[in-house]
Order: sequence, then structure tokens, then C-alpha cells
Amino acid sequence: MLSGAGISAESGIPTFRDADGLWEGHDVMEVASPQGWASDPELVLDFYNQRRKVALDAKPNKGHLVLAELEQHFEVTVITQNIDHLHEQAGSSKVLHLHGELFKSRSTKDPNLVYQIPGWELKLGDVCEKGYQLRPHIVWFGEDVPMMEQAVGIARQADIFVVVGTSLVVYPAAGLINFVEHRVPKYVIDPNIPDVQPMANLTLINKGGGEGLSQLRLSLLRNHAP
Repeated sequence: MLSGAGISAESGIPTFRDADGLWEGHDVMEVASPQGWASDPELVLDFYNQRRKVALDAKPNKGHLVLAELEQHFEVTVITQNIDHLHEQAGSSKVLHLHGELFKSRSTKDPNLVYQIPGWELKLGDVCEKGYQLRPHIVWFGEDVPMMEQAVGIARQADIFVVVGTSLVVYPAAGLINFVEHRVPKYVIDPNIPDVQPMANLTLINKGGGEGLSQLRLSLLRNHAP
């Protein structure tokens, strides 16, 4: 399944992007691009420090909990566009973060050097073992999505594919549903159903993540449980 910002919004985590295209008052390119980092790394670090503060206070909501509970009946892999850890906190055991992880940092010299961030703060002067500045372990606009190939493989092999809480406008993640086989049941859950191209076996559930996933859970247990 693919989850987006909408599922975390029910836990009080802002979706960041306002109607005017700003994230918490910042142009997205100022705080979520390599160019923004090069121009003002302190601003970028502060932006994500504030996001961590909010995320530390957030708790998994009903949607996260339903997905975790489904592991008792199905093999569930969560592909998420979210950078928080609410899926893991709810108990989901297989979570693939397409856009990185808020509570990790990585070396600006060697992207393979990734570290857990204790607490909420990452500062200028925090360096990797090779002495290079650490940056948020986030996939910024204009950067490759390293986990995309793995996500496509999961979508191709899915027996059921669920999309919840995403506007399906941020690519390449938005294109994952197109890799799912025609015969496979597909569900899109959102209070504002995104523009989805017509496709076979597609069901739209016009509800929030918690309510919509609870409804879907009953249907899946009735019709697909082993």
C-alpha cells in the first residue's frame, strides 16, 4: 500500500504544502532542495528540527493502527511518502520510506553514511565519521528517489493495492499504481479523491484514512482473508 501526508495529518502532523505552495511559510525550494541547502543550510536544518519537534509529540492514529493490525491476516508492506515514523510506532513491520526519514541524517560526502538523530536537533558542525557536515536524510526536490525501484517491484507483485492520504501529484510515487496488475483490486482512500485515471478493479473510498481503512479492513477480511 502507498500512504501519503493525509494519513499523518490525522495525527496532527501538518502536510506542509499550503494552497499558495508554501511549506510552513517557506518556498519549497528554500527548505527542500539541494539549491536551498547550498544557499542556507542553517535555515534548512532549522526547518527540519521544527518538524522533528512536532513529530515527537505525534501519536499513530486509527489509520496507522488498522494497517498494523492487518498484518495479523495479510502480508502488508507499507510504501510511504511520509518521513515520520508513525507507521512503525503503530506496529507495521515492513515500511519503505520513499522520501527519506525525518529522524535520520546522512553525510554530505558519502550518502551511505546514515545516522539516527537522537532527539530533535541537527546542527551546523554535526559531522559524519569522515568529518563532513550531516544533512537531513530526506529526498529533496530534484534528487533521485533511491527506493523507487524496490517500490515498483512491490507494486508489481501486489495482490491488493491500497492508496491512502495522497493527492497522487508527486512523482514518481504517484505513478506506482500504474505498475499494479490489471486483475489486482485497487483502493484509493481520501476525503478529497485525487484525479485517478480510469483502470480495472478500482474502488474509491471518499473518507479519511482512519474511517476509510476501517471500512476497507472489514471488506478485506470478508472477501480476501486466507
